Amino acid sequence: MTALPAPPRRPGAAALARIGHPVPAPEPADASPHSFPDGGTWRTEIPSVEGPEALAEVLKESTRLDVPVHRISQGSGVWMLTDAEIAEMADACAERGVELCLFTGPRGSWDIGAATRTDSGGAGLRARGHDALAGCVEDAVRATELGVRCLLVADEGVLWTLHRLRAAGALPADTTFKVSALIGPVNPASYAVYERLGADSLNVPSDLTLAHLTEIRRVSRAPMDLYVEAPDDLGGYVRMYETAELIRRGAPLYLKFGLSRSAGIYPYGAHLREHTLATARERVRRGRLVLDLLARHGAAAGMSPLGSRLPGELRRFPATEGN
Repeated sequence: MTALPAPPRRPGAAALARIGHPVPAPEPADASPHSFPDGGTWRTEIPSVEGPEALAEVLKESTRLDVPVHRISQGSGVWMLTDAEIAEMADACAERGVELCLFTGPRGSWDIGAATRTDSGGAGLRARGHDALAGCVEDAVRATELGVRCLLVADEGVLWTLHRLRAAGALPADTTFKVSALIGPVNPASYAVYERLGADSLNVPSDLTLAHLTEIRRVSRAPMDLYVEAPDDLGGYVRMYETAELIRRGAPLYLKFGLSRSAGIYPYGAHLREHTLATARERVRRGRLVLDLLARHGAAAGMSPLGSRLPGELRRFPATEGN
């Protein structure tokens, strides 16, 4: 528990006050009482960084635009990268003190199941059957052996299995698990369940309201990931002007700089190279815009030190339980 920060300046407040237009005051009770173990309330993430070349572009652009980066995440999956590519990305991130997060295993949306292509969406990205679950485990073991210490998951069973492997020593103890936005929890009870299943950060859908974030923070301190700008397949929302309040309500929070109005790139290959590199650079620029807004609103304080990655003590189900 940390002291509550002063509320950020509301956008346009001074100008509106001059003409007598009322500006709602922030409710102190809505502020999250939680923080990262380093004392920070927010960190940054650049998503959809699909290989060493895109990573190099992100790191170069982040230096040019002075955008601090805590985490880089990839969406195509461990199995879409060679050992050499994974090792190159892990080394580059380690050199800069940036956490590298790779997606695990086969997904229902890419296998032979047809239900994901119906209006219902079927089971979505979840791992279908034992072989898909085992593929996710194989990816996790391979990635961690190559130096990766953060894994993206899109299935509750995969999350619980990987957490049990971590607890048993089959995966490094400092490995962290990040829940994908495509299965992200939308209420406090489900958020708390994911935490207990082993999640170290949870990507909530970007259409959750500020009140929803406050409700979640009343039951869990597990770090939250949220697209300040979401890709089109997650709604295309642009919530830049809400960033300060998102931090106040959702801390500890990873600010994800996505990109709307951009064609999908999963699974990535060289045929998508130019588009992928251009969008990687633009995601960093979007991050600069968000950081500038925070500075203008007096809310830039509270960023975790660069190199910070661990979530702190979280609540878990006993990992010795069976399936």
